Amino acid sequence: MPVRMTPQRFDELVSDALDLIPPKLAKAIDNVVVLVEPRHATEPDILGLYEGVALTERDSSYSGSLPDAITIYRDALLDVCDTEADVVDEVAITVIHEIAHHFGIDDERLHQLGWG
Repeated sequence: MPVRMTPQRFDELVSDALDLIPPKLAKAIDNVVVLVEPRHATEPDILGLYEGVALTERDSSYSGSLPDAITIYRDALLDVCDTEADVVDEVAITVIHEIAHHFGIDDERLHQLGWG
C-alpha cells in the first residue's frame, strides 16, 4: 500500500534531499529548477526526470537558455515506498540521481555507483 503524505511534507523531503548536496557541489549547479509533480503524464512509474543540457555538454549557444528542470514525481515515489523512512531515502536517491544527470553522469554510471 502506498505511503500517504501531504504535498507540503513531500516538498520538505525534496528540500532536505537538496540540502544533502555538499556545498561545493551545490555551488556548481547552474540554471536548474527543481519541481515536484504528482506523476509523469506518459510514464506514470518514473520517479524523477532531468530535462536540459548537462553541464558537460553546454557551450556558448546555451547562454540565455531557459533553466534546466528536475522533476520529482510525488505519487510515483509514494507508490514504491512502504514507510515514511522509505520515502525519505527514495526522495534523496532520486534527487541525487537527477542532479547527477545535470553534471553529465549517465544512468549506466549511476547504477555502477549504486545510485541507479
